[in-house]
Amino acid sequence: MHYRIKLEREDDGSHIVTFPDFEFGVTQGEDEEEARVRAVDALETIIQAMMDDREAIPAPRKKGRNTVALSSQAAIKVGLYRLMGERGITKTELARRIGRHRQEIDRLLDLRRATHLDTMDAAFAALGARLEVEIEEAA
Repeated sequence: MHYRIKLEREDDGSHIVTFPDFEFGVTQGEDEEEARVRAVDALETIIQAMMDDREAIPAPRKKGRNTVALSSQAAIKVGLYRLMGERGITKTELARRIGRHRQEIDRLLDLRRATHLDTMDAAFAALGARLEVEIEEAA
């Protein structure tokens, strides 16, 4: 999942990053590379806050020069969260469907916590979907 960023170079050579698809969030780095690395962490923090507040997450964009990618784990969790929203499935209902406690679904959707892929597979299956993995050459 790739999301757009806007990079602005400051007079001192540092870079400010904002996120056009989101109403809030900013980070910076001493150079463009550092700004891009920090942008991923900031983006995941923004998205986690939106998920905690039960807000809709914008659709990701196609990758490109002015995008950053979520970590694989975060992308899977955001995909699950977005699918739950599209299908009108609550955390409580998902927990019931996969035989887990509601609190386990909170952890499952926490971008900072690792989750076993078999658990994610079960969650997607409970929504009538399946997770696919694609491997591509690094840029």
